Amino acid sequence: MSTPIDIAFIGGGNMATAIIGGLLRQGRSPASILVIDPVIEQRQRLTETLGVQTAEGPEAALREAQTVVWAVKPQQFKEAAQTYASLTDQALHYSVMAGLRTDDMARLLGTPRIVRAMPNTPALVGQGMTGLYAREEVSADERSAVESMVETTGQFLWVNQEADLDAVTALSGSGPAYVFYFIEGMMQAAQDMGLSAEQGRQLALATFGGATTLAAQSTDSPAVLRERVTSKGGTTYAALTTMESAGVKAAFISAMRAAQQRAQELGDEFGR
Repeated sequence: MSTPIDIAFIGGGNMATAIIGGLLRQGRSPASILVIDPVIEQRQRLTETLGVQTAEGPEAALREAQTVVWAVKPQQFKEAAQTYASLTDQALHYSVMAGLRTDDMARLLGTPRIVRAMPNTPALVGQGMTGLYAREEVSADERSAVESMVETTGQFLWVNQEADLDAVTALSGSGPAYVFYFIEGMMQAAQDMGLSAEQGRQLALATFGGATTLAAQSTDSPAVLRERVTSKGGTTYAALTTMESAGVKAAFISAMRAAQQRAQELGDEFGR
């Protein structure tokens, strides 16, 4: 590879694609980005759509990378680390793998310079939310470099304790699925009430988008905003009372605690 590699990705799936897209919008040269992925269709897609360099397996060019992004499934990491650790010991390591803890990564990679991230899928459209944790061996300049990379995909939030990333996983990492779940429910209700599927989709998406924007821009809490559209005895009151009677909020909170617990279990399982 004639062009020096600045950043390398182990794994070329959706999250890697989102980060790469942000880097390119930031002005990064596609030739300075290397993606290693064993799936030929994945490599072809990345080359054709983003212009980055790709490889099927270990490449000497990995030794040039200042940052290595780990974007494989957590259950694949141990084998991948055995393959690539000797080629990446000079780099800052950035993980987007769910659950896998930095102590275990450091042991398998032979370096403690690791930042662990929990992004979410809206990063694909530049509207992501990423939780970040850096080990103490990561320098201030390296943290800044990570921020510059992540801000191209949306917002970010640093946490001081790695265990807090399990809560981040439950809230924002898995969170888009909760939103899609409620949108599905609204669309189904729309059809049950006589509207078309497309009408239900438009109404649900616009409502979620508008309410989220209002909550983000308002100085009032979501509870206050909710109360302002809830007149006792009115339609919203009828809907919310039904939800409360069905235990929707309690079930929702319980669901996120289950996601947090599963994130902890993944760390135990894949860090062995």
